[in-house]
Amino acid sequence: MPIQWTNNLSIGIEKIDAQHKELFNRINNLLDAMSQGKGKEEVGKVFDFLEDYIRGLFTTEEKYMTQFNYPDYSHHVKQHIEFIKKFDDLKIIFKTATAGINVMISTNSLFGDWWRNHINKVDKDLGIFLKPKI
Repeated sequence: MPIQWTNNLSIGIEKIDAQHKELFNRINNLLDAMSQGKGKEEVGKVFDFLEDYIRGLFTTEEKYMTQFNYPDYSHHVKQHIEFIKKFDDLKIIFKTATAGINVMISTNSLFGDWWRNHINKVDKDLGIFLKPKI
């Protein structure tokens, strides 16, 4: 089931919002590839791309937080680290299992939770802090 970007997910920082939108597109591509039963190699390439993209997105956010002395930096970065660990665990599950329904459910769960709890709350707080500064 695709995850749709809506304007209420915007944090008001154009560069980060654009990265979030692209992340939604890439996650939907991953879910689509899995639902079509595409080969492990192809789905694996999407996972690899996502890993690089996610790390780039987090680097952008963390650069802004450092540049403007964001007071909740350590909590925010801790969530990034935890997400990367969960994503790495998901990649291991993918590599050791078939690209079937369990991997799709785990992927939906990981990213669905991320949309609701990180982007919609933690990143929005960051956006409120950064908007007058950028």
